[in-house]
Amino acid sequence: MTASPAGTSTQDGSTAQRMKILVLAESCNPEWFSAPLIGWSYYEALSRVADVHLVTRVRNRAALERHGLKEGRDYTAIDTEFLFKPMERLVHLISGPNKGWAILMGLSIPSYLLFERIAWRRLKPRMHQFDLVHRITPVSPTVPSPFAQWCRKLGIPFVLGPLNGGLAWPKEFPDLRKQEGEWLSYFRSLFRCVPGYRATRDAASAIIAGGESAYREIPKRWKNKTIYIPENAIDPQRFPPSPKRTAQDYANRPIRAVFLGRLVPYKACDILLEAAAELLREGRMTLTIIGSGPEEERLRKLVAQLAIGSAVTFTGELPHQRVAEHLVGADILTFPSIHEFGGAVVLEAMTMGVVPVIADYGGPAELASPQCAFLVPLKERAPYIAAYKAALHGIVADPTCLLPLSDNGRYRAEHLFTWPQKVAQIVSVYEWAMGKKSQRPDWGMPFRDDPAP
Repeated sequence: MTASPAGTSTQDGSTAQRMKILVLAESCNPEWFSAPLIGWSYYEALSRVADVHLVTRVRNRAALERHGLKEGRDYTAIDTEFLFKPMERLVHLISGPNKGWAILMGLSIPSYLLFERIAWRRLKPRMHQFDLVHRITPVSPTVPSPFAQWCRKLGIPFVLGPLNGGLAWPKEFPDLRKQEGEWLSYFRSLFRCVPGYRATRDAASAIIAGGESAYREIPKRWKNKTIYIPENAIDPQRFPPSPKRTAQDYANRPIRAVFLGRLVPYKACDILLEAAAELLREGRMTLTIIGSGPEEERLRKLVAQLAIGSAVTFTGELPHQRVAEHLVGADILTFPSIHEFGGAVVLEAMTMGVVPVIADYGGPAELASPQCAFLVPLKERAPYIAAYKAALHGIVADPTCLLPLSDNGRYRAEHLFTWPQKVAQIVSVYEWAMGKKSQRPDWGMPFRDDPAP
């Protein structure tokens, strides 16, 4: 890790002195996606402004060492694989290849409690060295944290989050919940009865909600310590902006579309293929599908059935730098996912000038806006396909409509969603939790409106 400055400027212009932070992120891996990448991105960004010691699962050790971290000095690895891996296998048997995240989170609670207990035993003699403890992952609100109570007894502020969840499965697609093996989500509200749920929130000095749905489901008794900060952000170095587009860029060639995500039912890549089929057959659009998953074989068969194979490319899963290589030449991100809490891919596209075509629901619709994306109303399957198809045909009929959206998307991503900006917000939360600021940080929901240029 590179050396960090002695302080960092926050959004209100003040300077935060370098703090000593203990980060609990059992999922923290710079080479993976989803929650492990969230854990790593938080750790990496916070390390630029604070002295951070990471506590994570031993499975992340090799990747962390490859990125310059040294065990003992920079991080502590906790081995709970003997308990967690059997839980993963059990989830696979119960819900099949589509993961069943609600089941996995529920069954992983014992292994996470063991993770924290082992971590506490190893770090308790050093706890006086830290100004604050921040539990970043798991991001699920179902998983309690005994660390919160232990920290309160020692007088150490404890920050919880970003918590995700609370996004209802859209009533228009009841079949997809079954395909995902998410039968346990019908009983999701019972997570508030999990032992330790209330104690964790009572003991926490601050709670970060990573999305509007997560914020809404926080009970009133803890709302006064809850701050809304979107779960995802972008690293401009990982996804640098592509050259500014002009009308000439769209002349005499098909529109280049990219789908990026795990190939599972709720990501709705099949809906995309059906909506885009006519344009793909006629050579007016090409589609690159980046990702892998249990739906791949079925999607390949659908491509053959729709006779669009000459316009569709499957790349499989790619590392970050290769993803950026594909995005830099794309015009639109076609991402019709119907149950997406986060949607980091939307930010990645926007920062590279790629215009998202997304469902007007969940995280993607929070991160984007009508000034920089096509927000397709979420309806039942046939009407949703028709609405998505209409959006794609409108783009192909007049590609220059993408120009202002592309510029607005870049500006929105760069001025609201970079990691340096998020870290400034997190530091403000830390300072409030530590009693250095009397007023609770509250940016409201500023991400719905575009910033003024």
